[in-house]
Amino acid sequence: MMTMGRGEIRILIRMMISLLVLLAAEGYDYGDALSKTLLFFKAQRSGRLGSDNPINWRWDSALSDGKAEGAELVGGYYDAGDNVKFGLPMAFAMTMLSWAAADHFSTHSDLFDAIKWGTDYLINAHTQPNTLFVQVGDGDSDHLCWMRPEDMTTSRTAYKIDEAHPGSDVAGETSAALAAASIAFKQRDSSYSHTLLQHAQQLFTFATAHKGSYQDSIPGASKYYKSYQNEDEVVWAAAWLYKATNERQYLDYVVQNAASVTDDCQMKEVSWETKCGAVQVLVSKIYMEEKQEQQGLQKYKERADFFTCACMQKNQNAADNVELTPGGLIYVRPWNNLEYASANAAVMAIYSKYLDGRGVRCSNGESLTDDQILEAARSQADYILGKNRMGMSYVVGVGPKFPQRVHHRAASIDVNSEAYRQLSMDGPERLCAGGYAKFYPTSDPNPYVITGALVGGPAKDDTYLDARDSYEQSEPTLSGTSTASLLFAVLSSSHNHGAAAAVQLMHSIVSKWSVGNTQYCHHKVVITAANSNTTITDLKFRIDHLSPGTTLWGLSKLPPQDNEAGIFYALPPWANSIHSTSTHTVLYVQRCQQAKISLLSYRQL
Repeated sequence: MMTMGRGEIRILIRMMISLLVLLAAEGYDYGDALSKTLLFFKAQRSGRLGSDNPINWRWDSALSDGKAEGAELVGGYYDAGDNVKFGLPMAFAMTMLSWAAADHFSTHSDLFDAIKWGTDYLINAHTQPNTLFVQVGDGDSDHLCWMRPEDMTTSRTAYKIDEAHPGSDVAGETSAALAAASIAFKQRDSSYSHTLLQHAQQLFTFATAHKGSYQDSIPGASKYYKSYQNEDEVVWAAAWLYKATNERQYLDYVVQNAASVTDDCQMKEVSWETKCGAVQVLVSKIYMEEKQEQQGLQKYKERADFFTCACMQKNQNAADNVELTPGGLIYVRPWNNLEYASANAAVMAIYSKYLDGRGVRCSNGESLTDDQILEAARSQADYILGKNRMGMSYVVGVGPKFPQRVHHRAASIDVNSEAYRQLSMDGPERLCAGGYAKFYPTSDPNPYVITGALVGGPAKDDTYLDARDSYEQSEPTLSGTSTASLLFAVLSSSHNHGAAAAVQLMHSIVSKWSVGNTQYCHHKVVITAANSNTTITDLKFRIDHLSPGTTLWGLSKLPPQDNEAGIFYALPPWANSIHSTSTHTVLYVQRCQQAKISLLSYRQL
C-alpha cells in the first residue's frame, strides 16, 4: 500500500480545505450556470447558424431580413419566445455580456461568441452614421402565430431611426453595447475592437445631435418595449466611451448631464428600459479610481450608494427601498421580474468589487461592507438557482428541477411529431394558427430543453406556475438572461478570493478545425497577476471539463497520491511564480468546449 509523507499529507489537506471553502463560498456552481445561460443565446440566434450549431432543433431562419430595405439584417437574436428582433433589449443584452468580459469577470469563449453574434448584427444595422435599424418583424402579426422561426410567414419589415425620425434611447444603448464590446475585444482582436469603437462613437454623436424617443418614430414599438426616458442611455454610452477611449469629451458629457440620471431617474431598478442604477456604478468607478473632484461625479457615487442601499432595504425612507418577496427576492413588477432581480444583483456585485474596501453608508445609519453587498447579490443568485419556496431553479437545465413548459415557440414545437407533419403538409399558413391549437395549450413538457433560459420567474408570493400560457412567469428574454449571465460571471470570479483576487485567467481560441463532423480548438489561457504590486507563487488549480487524454502544456499534474481524480494542477517548478511583469501561458487541444480552471490556493509574497 502506498504511503504519504507529512509534506504530501499537508498538500492534500490544504487542497481538501480549499475545496470545502470553495463549495461553502459558492453554494451553487455559478460557473456552470454561466455556461448554461450562454447556451440560451445560441438557441436565440437568427440567420445562418453554421455546421457547428450545438442546438440541433434550431436551423437557419429569416435569411431575407433587411432585403426589402436594402440592408443586410440577417443574423442577430430573436427577442424572447417570439420571433421579432427588437434592437433596444438586444443592445442592452450585449452591453451586459460585454460588461462581464470588459471587466474580466469571465473569459469564457462562449461569452465572446455570444457578444460577437450580437455586435456583428448591430454593426450591420448601423447602415449610415445617422441611420440605425432597430426592429425586424412586427410584434402584432408575430404574436398571432405560434410557429418556429424556420417556418415564419409573418411580416419581416425592418424599422429604422434617422435624423428625421430620431431615437436617442436605442442609439445610445447601441453605442454603449459597441463601446463595451470594443473593450472586451481589445486584447483578442484589435481590428474588430477598432471597428466596434468607430460605430459606437458615430452612434453617440447621432444620439446627442438628434434627441427623441424611438417609439415616437416607430409607434408599434411602444406596445412591446416602451422607453419612458432617453437620456440615461446616452449618458450610459458616454461613460462606456470614456472607459474605452479616455477622451475627455465623453467624461464632460457625463458630468454635464448628471442631473438627468441622478435626480430625475428611477433608482431602484436596472433593466433594458432604465440604466440609472447601472450608470451610477460605472461612473463611480471612474470617480474612485481617478479621484475626480467634480461635483457631478461625486453625485454619481452618492446615488450608487443609494441604489445599493435600496436593494438591501437600508434607506431610511421605506419608499426608497426595493420590495422583497417573503422568500427574499427583489420584486419590481409581475412581468419578467427575474430580469430586475438579476440585473440589480449583478450591478450590486460589480459595485462590491469597485468599492475596493470602502463600503457604503446608508441613510438609515447602517454601514455595509463590500462583502455584505456581495453576499446580498449572491442571495439573489441562489434564489434564482433553487433556494426558494418552489425548490426550483429558474434557469432551464440547471439543477434537478426547472421549468418544463417554457413560453417559447421553437422549443415547444416538436418537428418530429405527427401533428407538425400534418400541419406542414397543409402549408405554411396552417402552421401559424395550427401551432396555437396543437402545441401552445398542451400541458406536456416542451419537447426541447432550452438550456440556460432565465424564465420570467415567480409571483410576488414566491409561487410559480409552470405553464406556457403563464407568459409573465414562463417566458425567457434576451435582456433577462443576459443580466443573469453577468451576475453568474461576477460570482464565479469571486469564489475563495480566487482568480478575481489573485490572478486573472484570459482564455482564447488560437485556431479551429474539423475532423469529419467534429470541431476541435487550440485553446490558450494566459495567467497574469491581478495586483501590479504582488508576486503570486505556489498556485494550485482545479481543472474541469478537460477531455480524457487531453495533453495540457504549461501546468503540471499533481502526483497521483494527491490527485486521485486527476484534476489538480500546479505551475511547473521552472515557473512557480507570477508577478506584474510576467505572464504564464497554458495550452491544450480538445473539442471546442472550454475547460473550467479554478484557482484553489496560492501564496502571496
